[in-house]
Amino acid sequence: MDFLKFASERYSVRKFNSNHLEQDVIDKILAAGHVAPTGCNNQPQRILVLNTDEAIAKLKKCTICHCDAPCAMLICYNQKESWKRRYDGALSAPVDASIVTTHMMLMAHSLGVGSCWIMHFDPAAMVREFNIPENFVPHALLVMGYPHKDSKPMGFHSETRPMEEVIYYDTF
Repeated sequence: MDFLKFASERYSVRKFNSNHLEQDVIDKILAAGHVAPTGCNNQPQRILVLNTDEAIAKLKKCTICHCDAPCAMLICYNQKESWKRRYDGALSAPVDASIVTTHMMLMAHSLGVGSCWIMHFDPAAMVREFNIPENFVPHALLVMGYPHKDSKPMGFHSETRPMEEVIYYDTF
């Protein structure tokens, strides 16, 4: 399949069956995140895998946007391991964690696993519930699992702005 077709067919799954993911599937998803590029290859990402009923129950204390997914991965970054831009002190770690998340989301899709990138969660609650070290910043939450037979993209899934509105050459 060509990449553009593959990427456009992926959608945010919000309805899952109840089966937890098999370890070999989790390993492949994590491997895709592991090879993602990061600033100066510092690899500040830290990924918490939540694939048990107990872990998912704790997750539900941290977000209302869990989609009753049987599995989730919380992508954090270690602030102390981030590359820092000298001009303004900006950290690459939030971007790095986003790239890692995207790699994992696309790998999940290639394996028939649905996912939804969740930003609506309480980071402080995540830190408390999962004993996250203070220098790790919860950045993105991927809820995932096998799509329910009734799962389908939201109505606006394939709507995009015209490229002329978002692409510029040489100057804005």
